[in-house]
Amino acid sequence: MGRALYDAVPAAREIFEQADEALGSKLSSLCFDGPDEELRLTANTQPAILAASIAALKALEQHDLAADFVAGHSLGEYSALVAAGSLSFGDAVVTVRKRGLFMQEAVPAGEGAMAALIGASPEVVSAICLEAQELGTCSPANLNSPSQTVIAGHRSAVEKAAEIAKKRGAKRAVMLAVSAPFHCELMSPAAARLQPVLEEISFADLRIPLVTNVDAAFITSGKEAKQSLLRQVASPVRWSESVRLMLDSGVTTFVEVGPGKVLSGLIRQIDRDCTVLNVEDAQSLDATVAALER
Repeated sequence: MGRALYDAVPAAREIFEQADEALGSKLSSLCFDGPDEELRLTANTQPAILAASIAALKALEQHDLAADFVAGHSLGEYSALVAAGSLSFGDAVVTVRKRGLFMQEAVPAGEGAMAALIGASPEVVSAICLEAQELGTCSPANLNSPSQTVIAGHRSAVEKAAEIAKKRGAKRAVMLAVSAPFHCELMSPAAARLQPVLEEISFADLRIPLVTNVDAAFITSGKEAKQSLLRQVASPVRWSESVRLMLDSGVTTFVEVGPGKVLSGLIRQIDRDCTVLNVEDAQSLDATVAALER
């Protein structure tokens, strides 16, 4: 993760070096060489994805390209705030390591679960979750697109909801291989532990507007940014609404920075007419720069 940009772009290499120094450990080696089982631990995954994302951003910025708006999905909101100049990368990478640990420890292993319900509207998913709540917490966690919603909660309730969804006509209901039930009320203990961490960090006002996960609304103040990061821990990610807000504000081109192209796929589900690019390695960087310059 991130090795190609580390090797090719000095500005990207500096980000990984800053991450190693801030964390007091070789996150870069873990990203590049594994082992995978250690990298998959949430306390490692979150700073690793953040570092790879900001490395990709810095590589893109070397070409004098800048965004008009920023947004990030869950953890990605930290990357977006770094990009907007509200949060320093050093503070962000230390905080997301703690965030990952707090989220992992909020629910005993095996008690929580998440599932992706595909081909059912958000309204239908909400009704299904209400029905499954007789077995425990179950609620929409990631409102990803008009046809994809991820749900989270107690395992028995989430499994029940997945069964109901299949009977109600959903194309697929897939249990996800995650370490905790993110973005539901079971994460409230994690939010409580994160609050004093966020209070110790300086948040500057944003240079460019950010669309928040929790409200799907533009913010520009550091105070709002801090509150949004805290509130999003136990609240659903309103990604589809966030993308729609940017589209309605005149955005025609989206650039996903960081490992993978999951968000690119979701944006295309929301609007097939917009241009979607990504930067995750040297090849995609060159392609994206060429496309933007055209």
